[in-house]
Amino acid sequence: MTPLVTLRALRVEYLQSGGAVEGLGGVNLDISPGERLAVIGESGSGKSTFALALAGLLPDNAKVGGRIEWPVLGQTPIPGRDIGFVFQDPSASLDPVLTVGEQIAEVARAHLGLTWPQSYEVAAELLERVHLPDPHALRHAFPHQLSGGQRQRVAIAAAIAGKPRLLIADEATSAVDTIIQAEIVTLLDQLVWESKMTLIFVTHDIALASELADRVAVFYGGRLVEAGNLRQVLTAPRHPYTSALISSHIGLDAVPFQALPVVIGQLPDLAHMPQGCRFAPRCAFVKAECHVEPYWRGRVGDGAACVLSRSSDISA
Repeated sequence: MTPLVTLRALRVEYLQSGGAVEGLGGVNLDISPGERLAVIGESGSGKSTFALALAGLLPDNAKVGGRIEWPVLGQTPIPGRDIGFVFQDPSASLDPVLTVGEQIAEVARAHLGLTWPQSYEVAAELLERVHLPDPHALRHAFPHQLSGGQRQRVAIAAAIAGKPRLLIADEATSAVDTIIQAEIVTLLDQLVWESKMTLIFVTHDIALASELADRVAVFYGGRLVEAGNLRQVLTAPRHPYTSALISSHIGLDAVPFQALPVVIGQLPDLAHMPQGCRFAPRCAFVKAECHVEPYWRGRVGDGAACVLSRSSDISA
């Protein structure tokens, strides 16, 4: 199958007064049409930089290297039309001085060639698709009049208003409570299935990722450290960081008052990265050879960057 997007040696640097800081380095990945890819890792691991680079939404001080190609589209994608993006905080992504109907309709008008009345009707249809009550009346509401969960549904409606091929949800569930998280995941699942979109679901929550994804990409310190199908990654992780993330997940059967599982240590400072494997200072399986930059073991999109990636000693 021809990939929707092909990434080769993708890197992103942020230019600052003290020099360039690498936010992402050496990412090789193919994403197929209709695929559901979960991008997981701790805050600061490079997940959002990866998502913003794909969408062409990086800040002005970002410098992109390597290749991002779109074989199916045959051209550079247009944000809003080819790529829909759902941000973490809808309060920041929605314009407070425009009604929710105006914001959704504007996307439809800009990318579907509709008149304003037609676009405004599309806004009502999309509000209904994201399961908001009385959608025709709700078009006249301002974002501050809605709850956090309702605002996120509006943001999702705006993201799909241009009928994109790819939907990127960047921590779209982290600003709402657990019940609303489950509802948002169910909604994304339904919308992606109905519209046959490709989904990139950026999250630090492995449980939510397992509800939506068929493939997983794990990031750490600006590096892609493991990738593979969901079952492979969750049941037989090939990188100690993936194993540690899975082990730190808290299930519903957790024993009350028991110490919470954690990944020991802290993410490295992007401006002062350790030599070799960036996870080595926190790794329980560290070896002498880990102080040399690990190479990718496996195929593109199915493997890990770890000297232990073929070892049975790594388990969750």
